[in-house]
Order: sequence, then structure tokens, then C-alpha cells
Amino acid sequence: MRIITGKYKGRHFEVPRSFKARPTTDFAKENIFNVLTQYIDFEEATALDLFSGTGSISLELMSRGCQQVISVEMDRDHHRFICECIKKLGDDSCIPLRADVFRFIKSCHQQFDFIFADPPYALKDLPKIPDLVFEKGILKEDGIFVFEHGKDHDFSAHPHFVEHRSYGSVNFSLFTSKAKVNA
Repeated sequence: MRIITGKYKGRHFEVPRSFKARPTTDFAKENIFNVLTQYIDFEEATALDLFSGTGSISLELMSRGCQQVISVEMDRDHHRFICECIKKLGDDSCIPLRADVFRFIKSCHQQFDFIFADPPYALKDLPKIPDLVFEKGILKEDGIFVFEHGKDHDFSAHPHFVEHRSYGSVNFSLFTSKAKVNA
């Protein structure tokens, strides 16, 4: 796992082979972050990484200068790995939480400039996540929400959907807090 750009550009972290999580590929991560530069200036932004897995996105957000990153991961071993990576960087801008994402969202009282969610593609409640993010109001007014999912899901009819990007088997749906206005 590699950090693509920013102050920690090029840093590598060896993900244990025993991990169930599949980190977003470097190719997909680099391309989606290139797209995101149209939407957000990461420097000084607050970010939320849901279903953090290996922490790849959290580390990338830290490297790009986010003021604060909250990384939510339920698996004990994955959470420990994320904590170790953060410690190696010596950066306290990331707060790794070991928590259930659905419970976290329901109890969260903070708003974020950027939210990234990469749930397991087979997660039964995966289609409910965008609605939950907007119902709970955790995305700031001009914020952007990126949702990674498999090819079997289409969120283009969602009122906050803005665009879809696909990189190999990795699909990203992008949402903003501003609802679409039908002409």
C-alpha cells in the first residue's frame, strides 16, 4: 500500500496477507483523487473515512493536508494496523476509531468537508449508506461524498448524485450536499 502524493508521498506500508480488506488500488485511488481536485481543496479540510479497512484513504488524506481525518473501522486487526501506520508517520491529524459505521453515523454530531466510504461490496445494507449520510446531515454544505462500490449498484437517480467514475472493477459514485434540481 502506497501513499500517492502530498507530504508523505511514496511511503509504503505492508498490508498483512491475512487481512480480509482489499485496499483501493493505487490506480483507482490516484484517478479518483485527480477527479476530486475539481471539487475540494484538501488542505485544512475535515474528512471522514468510513469502512477504513487498511487505512489507505485516511493516510492519503493526511498526506494531502487535511486538518482532521476520522477513520472508522470495526475490525480489531485492521484498526490496529491503521493505528500503527499513523504512529509511523508521527502525525496526529487522524483519529482512528474502532466502531460500527452505522452506529457511528447515527450518533455523529460533526460535519465534514469530505466523506469517503468503501464498504465491503457484499454488504447487505450497502445501498442505504448514501441516504443515511444525508439524513444525518454529516456532510457540510459544500462537501463531497465519495462512495466506492461494485458494478452491481447504480446511484445515478439519488437526489445528491453528481457523477460516476469507474476504474477497472472499482466504481465510485460522487455526491454533493446540494440536491439535484429537476429542470
